[in-house]
Amino acid sequence: MKALIYHGPGQKSLDEFTKPVIVAPGDAVVRITHTTICGTDLHILKGDVPTCTPGRVLGHEGVGVVESVGAAVTVFKPGDHVLISCITACGRCDYCRRGMYSHCTTGGWILGNTIDGTQAEYVRIPHADTSLYPIPGGADEEALVMLSDILPTGFECGVLNGKVQPGGTVAIVGAGPIGLAALLTAQFYSPADVIMIDLDHSRLAVAERFGATKIVDSSREDPVAMVMSATGERGADTVIEAVGTPATFELCQQLVAPGGIIANIGVHGQKADIHLEKLWSQNITITTRLVDTVSTPMLLKTVVSRKLEPSQLITHRFRLDQILDAYDTFGHAAKTQALKVLITP
Repeated sequence: MKALIYHGPGQKSLDEFTKPVIVAPGDAVVRITHTTICGTDLHILKGDVPTCTPGRVLGHEGVGVVESVGAAVTVFKPGDHVLISCITACGRCDYCRRGMYSHCTTGGWILGNTIDGTQAEYVRIPHADTSLYPIPGGADEEALVMLSDILPTGFECGVLNGKVQPGGTVAIVGAGPIGLAALLTAQFYSPADVIMIDLDHSRLAVAERFGATKIVDSSREDPVAMVMSATGERGADTVIEAVGTPATFELCQQLVAPGGIIANIGVHGQKADIHLEKLWSQNITITTRLVDTVSTPMLLKTVVSRKLEPSQLITHRFRLDQILDAYDTFGHAAKTQALKVLITP
């Protein structure tokens, strides 16, 4: 089969690769129909994720059709259309029983990280019964790719951890796909204001279409002054960090109101300072989280019922044999105005 292989920082190629087979009784092999590229894949290529070693097939998002299953798989059979979760969960270990699937002792975020991933024609999914989701007939499978990772990540790590409340004020730093996913799902809770902050005016325009009540172009405006002005000099009740750089994390600390929450989503490859000399007396909560995908069944229902339309995040489409062009497009989003790129073997 064809697969996108990581060869070390800054190095990747589309190669012929051995098609996966059933290894354990709980495995399924899935033929990929659609996959995509995540910002985390770019972090891997920068060398920020040392657990991903050269020779790995990248990718942890996608939908497909079950090709074969192990003897212990009871929920799925060949021919079933499935959503692949970015998180693999055994459903039995202590972490899984606490709903912390991301820390599953035999799973977690392993696809495209410590085992071969979805940017290929086929992928092996361990713990298939609890790591795949059946796709209802007639559902928009392209849209459902957004449920593999970015929508549950934006929702769980940003909106739920940030305790977005009706009438509250939310500031989201970063209008990329994850920030936009947080914006879309924050609206489940009817906040009074959602302020989107980014350097890219085209992404801010998308955020405005998606429901942001105010946009701040931080290349031209002082985001701290703008947020303070919009909140009566209080700051935002929930501040969501959706970039993953020291500068954006420090900005969040300047934006949060007393008693507020900073919900970190970004993947940080460098240390970021926490200014306790300013925050120690402000009753601030800082949360971190790797997505658990516990919200996927609920989000799947909202997409099928068209209460949430993630297809609007897809801006570019490529075949698998064009995946290097897809990476170039996604990696230069400021120039290409890319949000999510859809890749179809």
